[in-house]
Amino acid sequence: MIQSTEFQSKAMSVAQDFLIRSADYSDASDAAAIIRLMQAYAQDPMGGGELLSADVVRNLVSNLAQIPGAFSLLAFAGGEAVGLVTCFEGFSTFKCKPLINIHDVIVLPSCRGNGIVGRMLQQVEQIARERGCCKLTLEVLEGNKAARHAYGKAGFTDYMLLPETGRAIFQHKLIG
Repeated sequence: MIQSTEFQSKAMSVAQDFLIRSADYSDASDAAAIIRLMQAYAQDPMGGGELLSADVVRNLVSNLAQIPGAFSLLAFAGGEAVGLVTCFEGFSTFKCKPLINIHDVIVLPSCRGNGIVGRMLQQVEQIARERGCCKLTLEVLEGNKAARHAYGKAGFTDYMLLPETGRAIFQHKLIG
């Protein structure tokens, strides 16, 4: 049974044994859950294999709270946070509309394969539609086959304008 309420409310949806709801950056237990899940992801090879720095642990949630358009969803099983999605609103110049970039998608290893990612992404899509967004974007490591499979099931594809120009390649340059 799925029970939906408005995005601003704590309870987002209940499906089977999982609750997915918006994170409250000012709530100490939500902040702790975000950090715990981010640490688990950071230690995973797909997250870089290293702990977050003390500075990141200390400042991440308060900084997220200051970013206009940022939001996170938490997934709970038995009262424990087992999944996290953190998103940022951006802008598509080609469509002249907002978009949502899904920046972090985390599910604890013990809870993977239960459809949590799909349900969190459905909630993100609902929020994007409510905000008038034209698309959702995310990045995924080429070798992260499980994540790529989950994203594909949710309707995500490699970005391409025309077949002859090829797929988009995500690049970065560290400056700090």
